[in-house]
Amino acid sequence: MSRIGQILPHHHRHCDVIFTAAEKSAQRGNWTECDAACEQFSRQLLAHFDAEESLLFPAFESASGMREGPTQVMRLEHGQMRQLLGQLGAARLARDAETFAGVAETLLILMQQHNMKEENILYPMCDRVLEAQTEQLAAQLQARLELENA
Repeated sequence: MSRIGQILPHHHRHCDVIFTAAEKSAQRGNWTECDAACEQFSRQLLAHFDAEESLLFPAFESASGMREGPTQVMRLEHGQMRQLLGQLGAARLARDAETFAGVAETLLILMQQHNMKEENILYPMCDRVLEAQTEQLAAQLQARLELENA
């Protein structure tokens, strides 16, 4: 059984690996590698947000009746991370290693806190509340994220 609490944390780790590669490339001053890693990271992270916001969150909200709860907090945090992605991109384009490192550190902390809340609170709630449709929803999430991996 492919559960939501397995698929999405796996994708978090995938994004983490790409993000680390981008950070290391910037630290070495290899902006060509950093550009490629940042673009891949951005695509993957935005695909993850989109999968949650367009598939998972609406299904959870519909089944649970909770619209002002954890999904609202996650959407707000997604917005914060989108802003940081923009700042990271600007620092990268300016080849400003110091600003890049500072924004990357802030983004990393936010991602770690966010992922912990999703993995320990929201995803288990989704697996329980959406039990009847978890297989179908998990397959849709997996397909959406695999398309972005190509």
